[in-house]
Amino acid sequence: MNGPQLLEEHIGRLVTRMGAIFPGERAVFRGQDLFTSLGDLDWLELYAFGITGRRYTPQQMRVLHVIWTHTSYPDARLWNNRVAALAGTARSTGSLGIAAALAVSEAQIYGGVPQLRCCEFLTRAKIMVDEGADLEALVHTELKEKRGIGGYGRPIVPTDERIAPTMAIVREQGLENGPHLKLAFEVERILLEGRWRMHMNIVGLDAAICADFGMSPREFNYFFIPVFLAGMPPCYLDAAEKPEGLLFPLPCRVMLYEGVSHRPWRSKTPNI
Repeated sequence: MNGPQLLEEHIGRLVTRMGAIFPGERAVFRGQDLFTSLGDLDWLELYAFGITGRRYTPQQMRVLHVIWTHTSYPDARLWNNRVAALAGTARSTGSLGIAAALAVSEAQIYGGVPQLRCCEFLTRAKIMVDEGADLEALVHTELKEKRGIGGYGRPIVPTDERIAPTMAIVREQGLENGPHLKLAFEVERILLEGRWRMHMNIVGLDAAICADFGMSPREFNYFFIPVFLAGMPPCYLDAAEKPEGLLFPLPCRVMLYEGVSHRPWRSKTPNI
């Protein structure tokens, strides 16, 4: 049912299965009491539950926490952190700066878009391999159609420094044998042995881990939204505590200008 009748039925009322607040009484979060049924959850557990509607084991939560901490770099040279830092140097508010930094984290090359594409590929490839498809052929097809595979390859340096420490925690928690994780490393082997020479990056690892934890590609994408967050406030604060406009100044001499040459100003209004 669409159109005016559907709109009419929703005038003045909210129909939701997610939750509601009953002022002075209680708050319901995905059908459970926030203060009693969910009172033992830490913030990240609640965040994941809000996205998926599922509870995770202590071992899984340990790994999910590591995914966030290992991806929070307080380096203002990174594209999204730079936005937070520029807000600080321009004397904007922390909320505006960090919200803008999170928004640009959903980029085409880095961040949100490759995360979604990577998880979609791994889950699709896992289903097809289970049905008898050849993984190497799937990799070749993906590269031919998409010109790349999200979660593999990295600019500047070929390897990702986050892989080893993250995998150490995964092994510590006994979660290293997940089928998507094994498949992700097999994809890396195919890419390294072929002409592409691409290592898996942290997005590939995290997507495989979360797929093994039962997250859909869309759920993984939502879970990953604030993954850079902890590194942003330090960048904002560092810039805000320095003189205004000091962050990454650009002198005129470094600008390439091909317009009209330097000329004196002539007013159109005659002097009286």
